[in-house]
Amino acid sequence: MASILSVGQSGLAAAQVGITTTGHNITNAATPGYSRQLVVQASKGGQQIGSGFQGQGTDVVSIQRVFDDFTASRVNSSQTGKAAFDTFNNQINQIDNLFADPTSGLSPSLQDFFGGIQGLAADPSSAAQRQTLLSSAESLVSRFRSLDGQLSQIADGVNKQITGSVTNINSFSQQIAKLNDSIAKATASGSGAVPNDLLDQRDLLITQLSKEIKVTVSNQPGSGYNVSIGNGQPLVIGNATFTLQAAPSLTDQNRLEVGYLTPAGLTRLPESAISGGTLGGLFDFRSTTLDTSRNELGRIALGLATQFNDQSRLGIDQNGNPGKNFFTIPGPQVTPNSLNSGTAVIGATVSDVSALTASDYRVAFAGPNYVVTRLKDNVVLLNGTLPTTIDGIDFAEVSGTPAAGDNYVVRPTINAASGLTVALTDKTEIAAAAPIVTAAGVTVPPTGPSTNGGNGKISAGSVDKSYLGSPLAAPITLTFNAGSISSSPATSGFPQTYVSGQDITFGGITFNITGAPINGDTFTIAPNTTGAGDGRNAVALGALQTKKIFDNKSNSLAGAFGLLVSNVGNKAREVAVNAAAEGKLLQNAVALQQSQSGVNLDEEASNLLRYQQAYQAAGKLMQTASTLFDVLLGLGR
Repeated sequence: MASILSVGQSGLAAAQVGITTTGHNITNAATPGYSRQLVVQASKGGQQIGSGFQGQGTDVVSIQRVFDDFTASRVNSSQTGKAAFDTFNNQINQIDNLFADPTSGLSPSLQDFFGGIQGLAADPSSAAQRQTLLSSAESLVSRFRSLDGQLSQIADGVNKQITGSVTNINSFSQQIAKLNDSIAKATASGSGAVPNDLLDQRDLLITQLSKEIKVTVSNQPGSGYNVSIGNGQPLVIGNATFTLQAAPSLTDQNRLEVGYLTPAGLTRLPESAISGGTLGGLFDFRSTTLDTSRNELGRIALGLATQFNDQSRLGIDQNGNPGKNFFTIPGPQVTPNSLNSGTAVIGATVSDVSALTASDYRVAFAGPNYVVTRLKDNVVLLNGTLPTTIDGIDFAEVSGTPAAGDNYVVRPTINAASGLTVALTDKTEIAAAAPIVTAAGVTVPPTGPSTNGGNGKISAGSVDKSYLGSPLAAPITLTFNAGSISSSPATSGFPQTYVSGQDITFGGITFNITGAPINGDTFTIAPNTTGAGDGRNAVALGALQTKKIFDNKSNSLAGAFGLLVSNVGNKAREVAVNAAAEGKLLQNAVALQQSQSGVNLDEEASNLLRYQQAYQAAGKLMQTASTLFDVLLGLGR
């Protein structure tokens, strides 16, 4: 009877464990990260009774959770990728909407500004037109500053999100370490049996951590999960954690970096060591899109203002005075590393806007040479001495003595949009007139019909930068004789053979003579002393709208801004497509994981019925054994 009771009791106990485990699955069907559990039973074996081996019932060997490491790794990897693309997508859409907006973007202000210039060129004496130009210039400057300000706000938002993500990473790391310790202790006290629910909690934390940053997980027997990031930098080792901290860059207080917090201070991680997840998406967006967009906007502002200033100085204002700078332009920003030990001061100036890129540069002293690296593509452009000119920027050691390892970040265009201002306030100082006037056969300005006998005509002429070094102080008379043109007073470049329509250049002045002059015909070039009613320099200023001044003179203002808008838009679409694709991969990975580890209520209901029947059958067996025992007792009386 004892054997029957023992068999029944083991079946009853096994069915009870099955019912409890099934109920545990059912009640946790909606619990995040929960993996369904299975009761593993094994026969107790048989006992030799002479005629054979008689079974002794069943044992519950273990309660296992249904969990596949490979599938979980796929889910975590997809979580990392999707979080990175989603973060990037949310950020870049702000810039895309900002630049592409037809009313708040830069294009309307550029159109209004150049419309004001065209109005001035048509009526250079109009005070109203001059005031309109100044007003449109102020609006354009305000638009540049507003756009840069909004990009700066986005940068501030990125900093806040970096801080938040680092806080989350530290929190998850600490919880994982605590669970490592709890799981190890529970396993040791349970004779090797593992606490399934604690394992689920730890794996859920790994999944949540994967949303913040790409991690590598290794399971070390006895100590639990070891978690690392980047190139193997540890976050969790057993029950110990390594704390991350966001801190300002050593070369830019407005830019947060991430590093390890140690007793000796902060050990900064290179941005390349931080990838995937929200944090990686933020760093990727900032380095590839936000920084480039701000620099590109500054490059456009710098190019416009520089070219406009250059042309303005080539003109004459309404008072007859040489033109002045129309805009005030901030120079490049040079920031030394706060850990530099030398005293060297590095200077940078923009000498050629057509060669400018939308990149920042690192200047490092390696002793005895300086190494200049373009940060946009990490290309080393110089390993030598300063001064040097790279990408339209003049780099120089201004003063002091560098120490080995000293480095500086040069940002040529970062402040150009935010610091741009209109230098002129007096509308009469707008240089709409050209600095020279020309005439055929009469004094200048012309006071009557030409006295020449031929039909030769002289163009209005133009000047370039070299004219400013030695401007025309007195009229020059050119005389045609025997197919040659001579000058009085004698001027370098004359006499020269006459070719109709061919450009003639001297002292920064370019003009041409057309037609058929006869011997003795004269042509005069003289300084413009009044500037009244002359809009020739305004015409030249207006031509800057379509002049190719960027990208080694292959792109205009409109083209450069259009390319910026296009690049941001294309990148936004690329990231959106990648986010959708990664979302689909995540969906498939989660579906596979749920099919393996998730709780199926229909299946659990079936299991519950099966264990209930087993429990009832085991109880019936024990009842039968009790009845038989009672019969035996009755026979003995």
